Amino acid sequence: MSHMLNTGVRWTIHDVELFAENEGTRYEIVDGELFVTRAPHFKHQQACGRIFRQLDIWSESTGLGEAVINPGVLFSESDNVIPDVVWATKETLALTLDEAGHLTGAPDLIVEVLSASKSDERRDKEAKLKLYSSRGVKEYWIADWRSRKLEVYRREQSQLKLVETLFSSDRIISSLLPGFSCIIDQLFPV
Repeated sequence: MSHMLNTGVRWTIHDVELFAENEGTRYEIVDGELFVTRAPHFKHQQACGRIFRQLDIWSESTGLGEAVINPGVLFSESDNVIPDVVWATKETLALTLDEAGHLTGAPDLIVEVLSASKSDERRDKEAKLKLYSSRGVKEYWIADWRSRKLEVYRREQSQLKLVETLFSSDRIISSLLPGFSCIIDQLFPV
């Protein structure tokens, strides 16, 4: 569950650095708006792990890139997010990974797993979609473990556009991930 702190203030990463450490709380900034998220549902985390595992197995077999869970992506001082899963080519990582271990540019693929609240859904389907589209992410998946579906957004004419919605027995393939193929049900916990 998350909530947005709308105080008329434009938040930056420097503001968040001043917050006390709070285990289980995630702070994300999208276009200066601060989103505060508590630890997600157990099945949300399982879905993240399963999606990561599929991407990681494929990445290891092809050597084309790396998948990671919950990386820091610092697009700018006012756009600082922690996606559920990302995948990036080795070339992208070489260009965007800083010494502190954060991505400072767009990974090739970002996956967000929906949480139950409407504010979380709005954040992932509106604020983050707009951010990822404007920052050059090539593909964006929104996974819903409750309804066992995956929305796939791909870059078309400089924007991320919804190109397909896949359900349990459907198969995800992507030109971004040559040879990757997975039944949607494999991405979600039982």
